[in-house]
Amino acid sequence: MTAADVPAVVAVQEPGAVLGLADVFSQDEHPFPREAIAERWLREIDLPGTDCFVVGRDDAVAGFAATRGDEFLHFGIAVEHWGTGLATLAHDDVLDHLRGGRVTQARLRVFTGNGRGRRFYEKHGWRPTGERSRSSFAPCPELLGYSRHL
Repeated sequence: MTAADVPAVVAVQEPGAVLGLADVFSQDEHPFPREAIAERWLREIDLPGTDCFVVGRDDAVAGFAATRGDEFLHFGIAVEHWGTGLATLAHDDVLDHLRGGRVTQARLRVFTGNGRGRRFYEKHGWRPTGERSRSSFAPCPELLGYSRHL
């Protein structure tokens, strides 16, 4: 991912977050923070040790991912590609990237209220660790830790 990709990434991320996280972030009270998310991507692209990726499909941005060390940091696929298998392909590519960095035990955090996301990760071998934290985005919902042997 480059800085030039960020507008397209945010354009993919927003509808997925609004739809997939409707039970976590009420759009009436906590609308998608487009500018803050774009700024975060720009910081993370330049952050040593953080790798940011664009998932492409038909010469267009169809998703995004990021890793930092052993953490699968961010991941999402455009709503129009949900259910097509693209998420599984991209997920597996990210795991291959982690393996290439000699990671043997990966971790991630997912919103406790994100049932769709939790089902996806569990289907792909991730297991809850019981570790809990809070998002920095209001209303600061709970995040649940997951891990997976690579």
